[in-house]
Amino acid sequence: AIDFPSIKCGEWFVSTTRNGPMVHAKLGIAQENSGRLVSLIRKATRDLAIEKELDLIVTDGPPGIGCPVIASITGATVLLIVVEPTVSGEHGMLRVAELARHFKVPSLVCINKYDVNEEMSLAIEQQAEDLGMGLAGKIPFDTDFTKSMVAEKTFLEMNENNDTSNAIVAVWKAVEELSAKVYKPINIIQSV
Repeated sequence: AIDFPSIKCGEWFVSTTRNGPMVHAKLGIAQENSGRLVSLIRKATRDLAIEKELDLIVTDGPPGIGCPVIASITGATVLLIVVEPTVSGEHGMLRVAELARHFKVPSLVCINKYDVNEEMSLAIEQQAEDLGMGLAGKIPFDTDFTKSMVAEKTFLEMNENNDTSNAIVAVWKAVEELSAKVYKPINIIQSV
């Protein structure tokens, strides 16, 4: 009486960027993301990394805590939870932190636009500490993000040495440091 037919919710692609390959998807009109699509993209990414002998995969996970998020967290070395200082941002961070704990993925928190609500930023920072997560950093609100997107450049290409670019670099260094502590190399080819 109940049927779950396969439906096409989107398409996935492998693109070339000036920084290396990117595996991504485009959802169809009014289609929702699925854990299955995220898993398919992660497998394609892993296969591509093996083929090209790449040693780093960065996954930009979707917001929320549903199946797509679970699929993006599973098997990750480190999770960076980017949160904005709002009540809904704080709530989302707590839910993702719970998922990360469940899957035993070490996590860091980055507060984006922290200076828009510094009181909430301090509360988020305290909650991250209470949950045993490190603070990777706090990035200020900066209109140059929009300018860099319009110019088709990264923020760091447009702003090599200002407070915001220094904060971004600090976040990345925190992720690298935690990754170095927890990463256990495996023979990836044998495990496929």
